[in-house]
Amino acid sequence: MANMVKLTINDTAVEAPAGTLLIDAAKLAGIEIPAFCYYEGMSLQAACRMCLVEIEKAPKLMAACVVPVGEGMVVRTESPAVVKARKTTLEFLLTNHPLDCPVCDKGGECELQDMVFKYGAGESRFTEVKQHVPEKQWSPVVFYDGPRCILCYRCVRVCNEGMGVGALGIVNRGVAAEIAPSHGDHLECDECGSCIDICPVGALTSGAYRYKTRPWEMEHVGTVCTHCSNGCKTTLGVRNNEIVRGNNRDRSGLNGEFLCVKGRYAFDFNHHPERLQAPLMRINGKLEEVSWARALQAVVEKFKAGGKAGVVGSTRISNEEAFLLQKFARTALKTNNIDHHRSGDVVTLLDSLSGKTATLGNVDDCYNSKAVLIVGADISQQQPFLANQIRANYRHHKAGIYVATSGAVREDKIAKGSVRTTDSEWLAGVESMREKLKGESELLVLFGDSVKGEGVRKLVAFGESLGIPVKYICLVDYANSRGAMDMGLLPDLGPGYHPAEGAAGMTLPQMMAATDLDLLWIVGANPLARHTLASSNAFVVVQDLFLTETAQRADVVLPAASAYEKNGTVTNVTGQVQRLKRGVETVGAKTDLAIIGLIARGMGVNLGKVDADVVFAEIQKTVRGYNVPLPVIVTGGAAQTMPVNGRVASTVLPELIQSSRDTLFTTGTLTRYSKILNEVMEAPGGLYR
Repeated sequence: MANMVKLTINDTAVEAPAGTLLIDAAKLAGIEIPAFCYYEGMSLQAACRMCLVEIEKAPKLMAACVVPVGEGMVVRTESPAVVKARKTTLEFLLTNHPLDCPVCDKGGECELQDMVFKYGAGESRFTEVKQHVPEKQWSPVVFYDGPRCILCYRCVRVCNEGMGVGALGIVNRGVAAEIAPSHGDHLECDECGSCIDICPVGALTSGAYRYKTRPWEMEHVGTVCTHCSNGCKTTLGVRNNEIVRGNNRDRSGLNGEFLCVKGRYAFDFNHHPERLQAPLMRINGKLEEVSWARALQAVVEKFKAGGKAGVVGSTRISNEEAFLLQKFARTALKTNNIDHHRSGDVVTLLDSLSGKTATLGNVDDCYNSKAVLIVGADISQQQPFLANQIRANYRHHKAGIYVATSGAVREDKIAKGSVRTTDSEWLAGVESMREKLKGESELLVLFGDSVKGEGVRKLVAFGESLGIPVKYICLVDYANSRGAMDMGLLPDLGPGYHPAEGAAGMTLPQMMAATDLDLLWIVGANPLARHTLASSNAFVVVQDLFLTETAQRADVVLPAASAYEKNGTVTNVTGQVQRLKRGVETVGAKTDLAIIGLIARGMGVNLGKVDADVVFAEIQKTVRGYNVPLPVIVTGGAAQTMPVNGRVASTVLPELIQSSRDTLFTTGTLTRYSKILNEVMEAPGGLYR
């Protein structure tokens, strides 16, 4: 434990670890020291002078953001001299700042506005005409208003240090100084919007949110991003049943404030004009709108008729929906022909680690592990939050980073060891770093879809041969890719990776290739974007948001709700369960859970009460590793599942496991329906670039 230092702040006795900055020590004691440039986790700037405090025996006021605590230190944060200094600082900051709070998007959330209200002088001594420069648009989602900028450099630091991009800098000097993109008049970056959220004033504003509403007019709904598998919490700003903003400024999720471009902006697919809002049924060869009653009746009649059935699930439906889907398929349709698109070999990893404890990594390990090895993944594009954690680990803890990939990645810049290798020869690349890895005290290994089947076993054997503690994370693509497997959307394994009763069913490609399939039920997936359906006589039922390639082939299409329109849970790439919370509704659409329930009722099949909370209670009782504390999830936290620690016998060929290789700007089928993602795809355009 670090040595503790005793000091006094505003006549309050405070204890803090040696080396703690005074501004943080005060926060621990519940005392606020205002600051604009200081930001936890970023390099120190000491630029704004707002955090000046009075320290006994010091010759002048000191900046609390750069002064470490000292034994016996006596500090005053609200003395007359300090208050006067803060008023003067605010006067300087407002010299050229336009007083346009009524139209500024930061109004109501502006740190400068708050500080002026608390400390600001009633009149300014500066009577000169304010210097003005025109507002600039750096990208479709980032606008910069120079006169509002207070040059705190938060945006520059979060882009360089937090994101590892370095897309922003400073131009000019003195009163003419302003923030500018590194590429002149436009941004070439991740378009993540972190610079906007971290800005304490309204200098940087969002192209998606500008002039649409005010913060107090929105309902703020915390849910989980529906795109990649990292499970970032996003707080949706909802007004008039429309999502107008996404952020996580309250740091309430496992991702803190971090969001990538998809989590912050790519919610716009939800109100795309092509959203399905009424069931469609093939009549005389054409899909036509029908009532829910007629569509469901047609589905129930076909399901009752029986025949050879196949069920394809999704990596974006909730755990409850996936669990109920496989339960219905196995009990009502009497089939194990159930599968989904798999993008990582979690099954073989669990089997390889059977009997071993503390071998599965999680999000916190990415930040805390002494060393990290990345194999076969462009993690900054495919797993942006995990990459952010690893960069923070390097900045704060000097972690050893090692990379074995088929092309250049962002982590090369901070790596102790970096090798280029093909997807089939990754093991040789990893072996070339053996001696360096053996010198580390512990290791976290993250691997992509190039490591599968026997490759996973070889990687685990390599880790064991190092003689140090090693943990593993198998990377998967989408919001509930891990949950889909845990819930049993597999032809040979049921929930919790128990062997399915009876013979193993057909895999997804086998279902697509079967010429004798009578019935195909597809829930939230688009397999015909990659496969061809061989059975021309199969009755196809599709539940989806849009008329995808698969939906166009369907006999019945049922409009489904998105992840932002339903309650339930999802499981992220590291096995952490979080809560989905309904933010908006689309007229005519129903949740997949409700649709499954209606079909079951029509068939006279008793699935129990079809309610997300009730189904999750069943999951807790029946799925190994999911008996997690409910209060953690209900209050918006992430609960770590304890997956199987015994052998997992699977007959599925590893060749079927294939990542979609999405980038920061692509996310499967949803990409085409996100206007923002399609607008900002100027960089990088592909993996390993």
